[in-house]
Amino acid sequence: MNKKYVPSALVLYLNYFIHGVGCSVLGQAVIKEALAASWGVEVMAITAISAALGLGRLIALPFAGPLSDKLGRRISVIIGSASYAVYLIGLAFAFNAGTGGGYQIAYVCAIVGGVANSFLDTGIYPAVAEIIYSAPSVATMGIKFFIAISQMLLPFFLGVAATTTASGMASYNPLFLVCGAAYIVLLVLIIFFPLPDTDASAGAEKKEGLIESLKHTHFSIESISMILIGFTCTGTFQLWLNCAQNYASSVVGWEDPSIMQTYYSTGTMAALIVTALLTRKIKDVRFILVYPVICLATICAVLIVPSQATCIAGSFLIGWAGAGGLLQIATSVCNMIFPKIKGTVTALVMIASSLCNYTILTAAAKMSPSGVMVMNIVLTGIGVALGLFVNLRYEKMVTAASSEN
Repeated sequence: MNKKYVPSALVLYLNYFIHGVGCSVLGQAVIKEALAASWGVEVMAITAISAALGLGRLIALPFAGPLSDKLGRRISVIIGSASYAVYLIGLAFAFNAGTGGGYQIAYVCAIVGGVANSFLDTGIYPAVAEIIYSAPSVATMGIKFFIAISQMLLPFFLGVAATTTASGMASYNPLFLVCGAAYIVLLVLIIFFPLPDTDASAGAEKKEGLIESLKHTHFSIESISMILIGFTCTGTFQLWLNCAQNYASSVVGWEDPSIMQTYYSTGTMAALIVTALLTRKIKDVRFILVYPVICLATICAVLIVPSQATCIAGSFLIGWAGAGGLLQIATSVCNMIFPKIKGTVTALVMIASSLCNYTILTAAAKMSPSGVMVMNIVLTGIGVALGLFVNLRYEKMVTAASSEN
């Protein structure tokens, strides 16, 4: 790695440090309660705002990648950082708006936040891989680490940011405003910091877009199963991340379950290290079955034996087996099985993930916390069935992929 790019890499990773707060803050019980009180809605209705992040991501994904390839990583990161600042600062304005349209303002801001996520992904993932070109997998693992660290520290951030309005309502606006301002600072820095110039080589070869690629692609039942795993595995950890604290509060009677976030993030960080080591000796495809089985058993245990202990253990295990790289492993297996349509299948897995984020969380917003747990069991169970099918068919798929090369 060229040393001149070290500050640039740090700036890129810091974008994801703040993203770790932005993507999970609406799942915190204390945040939901504060926003629900301000907007005059049910606590679970705040989950629909989280779902809007998936809608925004779904809207932007088809064109965010091509824009990054054609106009460069810098432009993509700038758009992502600016959009994320709008989302976070907009949440503060939405809180202040109260029942006078605050919920609607937050929903629109969350869509912008989802758009931001897509542009950051398509700009920063390839950018850090180009900077740390000798170890691209380590580069992308660094992104997950920065997200997990910020999520682990989130309960502390909430404690520091907690304030009370003149009317006596709890407010966390300082956290939204500071994170939004930080994105503006990072935006300015990325304008001036150097990035590897790959535009010329990327533009020299005309790349087929998603729609054009779909026209020439034949999808087997195995490829469809892999795409659906992108849907199910996202649902498993998103439902837990956004609704488990509400379950702990309403069913278990835990007054402040925010510490669950720390255990969840600790599990994710541990999984990133251990799974990376295990994949050297165990085929990636095995994790697509084993990890959903762990998640299924965990959610069932929490539903059957609701207690603080099971919620804490569940948070760690879902963080490990659900959020500790399962979606990335599924994408990696897709690339191995379908080498000729890597870009297409990867894009479709991510679109399925975003579609899940929107539809499942929208449905969860209208359900009880216990109902959400049951829905998560059903969704994860489907993921286990899909993982079993892919594992049974894996050898034949690898043979077929090899014969096509």
